[in-house]
Amino acid sequence: MPTQRVRQYPDKKNHRLDRRHFLGTAAAAGAAGYFVNPSPAAASTSPNEKLNLACVGATNRAGANIAALKSENIVAIADIDSNLLNKGCVPYPNAKKYRDFRVMLEKESENIDAVVVGTPDHTHAPAAAMAMRLQKHCYCEKPLAHTVKECRVLAELAINNKLKTQMGTQIHAGDNYRRVVEAVQGGVIGAVKEAHVWSNARYSGGKFAKAEKPKNVDWDLWLGPAVERPYSSNVHPFNWRRFWDYGTGALGDFGCHFMDLTHWALKLKHPTKVVAKGATLDPITPPDWCVVDYDYPARESMPALKLTWYDGGKKPEILSTLKDSNGKALNWGAGQLFIGDKGMILSNYGQHVILPEEKFVDVDRPAQSIAKSIGHHNEWVDAIKNDKSTTCNFDYSGALSEAVMLGVVSFKSGQAIEWDAENLKVKNDAGAQQMIHKEYRKGWTL
Repeated sequence: MPTQRVRQYPDKKNHRLDRRHFLGTAAAAGAAGYFVNPSPAAASTSPNEKLNLACVGATNRAGANIAALKSENIVAIADIDSNLLNKGCVPYPNAKKYRDFRVMLEKESENIDAVVVGTPDHTHAPAAAMAMRLQKHCYCEKPLAHTVKECRVLAELAINNKLKTQMGTQIHAGDNYRRVVEAVQGGVIGAVKEAHVWSNARYSGGKFAKAEKPKNVDWDLWLGPAVERPYSSNVHPFNWRRFWDYGTGALGDFGCHFMDLTHWALKLKHPTKVVAKGATLDPITPPDWCVVDYDYPARESMPALKLTWYDGGKKPEILSTLKDSNGKALNWGAGQLFIGDKGMILSNYGQHVILPEEKFVDVDRPAQSIAKSIGHHNEWVDAIKNDKSTTCNFDYSGALSEAVMLGVVSFKSGQAIEWDAENLKVKNDAGAQQMIHKEYRKGWTL
């Protein structure tokens, strides 16, 4: 097995807050952190130690996941699009090709150790659940699933089967997020009772366009558990996020990336109340914008918290009032704002600033307690080989994804959700309760 890495903690004096407000690697900032694994996959020390992997999805985000794990044995790849399957298998000539992931998992069960799921959101849960019921470790893209119940089922399967899991929020492996977590939990800005998270993304405007199905696409398999619909030319492979049937809009896509930091730093799990508002509800496509208020109870020594999510260009009003040490407005895109009783932390993927800057120039930062990541995918591989835990296991990421999906439920139902997390129950609205899960199409199971 690879040598276990030992955490190295620099002396505290080397962690005095730098006068410049940007921390972290500038190159990691912005969209690059979303598409690129912060640390490339490292080769195993011996071919005998390689994992045997089956992969659901062949290109695009799925292809990036496979490439990050290419040091392992890619045994089989499944994709509903024969063109994409052939393209994705080029670097892995020994991988067996399948159209139906269910057939692949059944036939290859004795030959694989773990499964990588990189499909559109609506098929995450059926694929990941089947893999884990077959006792296979699982890596699954974010959001973990398409409904609240699916998230909970996947989390429980991972725990009950003692499997090593990781959700694909690759930016979680970046140093910047780790330093923010240490600062918040180390009390640098005091008790945090308010936080804001926002993204400029929007996935509205989806409209089905009937067309003749191309021979390379198995549309029935692509639909998976979703409602039966004729083939639409503008869904696969890129625009599915614009449809409620397959995605959950900007909140589902970027919520798990940006809310990840607040959930991690503030030790959040299940909200007690969720209230969403946004553009007019469309039964087919997500809204132009959405704002969601979450109430979280007190955790350990941390007080109760109000967390607000914004997308589609909406941002917290306080953001426009924030200035750097020279009195200039902070030009900040998507990100997070932690408001404590001693100060604030403004952050994004690759950088953060502690405000007001002049107050925190000479303040000591907490010693680094979260080790540098060996890479988001490598953490999962290492956990499997050396019986370790991962930082985005399905217990943690399942709760994060549940919160994201509850925002979707509140928006679609038009209700303020009073949430009983233990019983997976909307306490105040039967209609909203029906949206906690969905009816699967015949032939598909969770």
